[in-house]
Amino acid sequence: MSTAQATSPDSNATLSGAAAAWGALLSMNLGAGLAKHLFPVIGAYGITSLRITLAALILCLVIQPWKRTGLRPFRPALLGYGAVLGLMNLFFYQAIARIPIGIAIGIEVIGPLAVVVAGSRSRRDFLWLAAAGAGLLLLLPIRAGSSLDPVGVAFACGAAACWAGYILFGKRVSGPLGRDDVAWGMVIAATITLPFGLATAGWQLFTPWALAVGIGIAILSSVLPYTLEMAALRRLPAHVFGILLSASPAVGALVGYLVLGERLTPVQGVAIFCIILAACGSALSASGSRPPDAP
Repeated sequence: MSTAQATSPDSNATLSGAAAAWGALLSMNLGAGLAKHLFPVIGAYGITSLRITLAALILCLVIQPWKRTGLRPFRPALLGYGAVLGLMNLFFYQAIARIPIGIAIGIEVIGPLAVVVAGSRSRRDFLWLAAAGAGLLLLLPIRAGSSLDPVGVAFACGAAACWAGYILFGKRVSGPLGRDDVAWGMVIAATITLPFGLATAGWQLFTPWALAVGIGIAILSSVLPYTLEMAALRRLPAHVFGILLSASPAVGALVGYLVLGERLTPVQGVAIFCIILAACGSALSASGSRPPDAP
């Protein structure tokens, strides 16, 4: 057997894993772009609550988390996980209602980056945090001539903080609960977001048209990305997966341009590049700090 033939299964796994990661990025951002098209109809709160509620129903039907026991010791962490998941989505959709999707994602990515740096012992990671901070300063509406809505930027910063909390709570529940954590987390998130949707959109959320569109967005933004991300993680090292996901702001900017006609200024493009560089660098740095046999 030749060397090429011997290594082809690993190569195929890497390629399929990378394709799954990119598919998750495209699906999630396309779902956000389509959702933004519907904001004038049932509002950002309505879309958020509809997407989360339907995603919770789909995940519960597929995973059936009620069949497994041992949940009681993890209830506090699971409540925190579901709460930050719901708030993260509320804040993110309020952000993209006011600022371009690519910029909102660029700001949101700083949340997990901060978690990486906070747990790091390498000075190099603080350089990546500085790069992300420089990108954020370029985006903040404090410069002369900045056209970004400050409320939208504030919501994006709130989503970033929630994403950091999502990671911290997720680490506490993902191991012992397995896939059940996402299903229960979505249920908790739905109980938080649904009142906002009912208060703003009322029973319009439950019209056949809204439900049909909501199912499509729930699949694109939650169910399909989650499935593809799990497939990618099974085939790729964690740091490679992180590097691929660091391109999320660029994918968001591309989807925003193609689906919504959102154009970024050169300064905003440089800012997003700084944040992508920081996220990619932190993923590489994390890979170098782990022992070779670490998962």
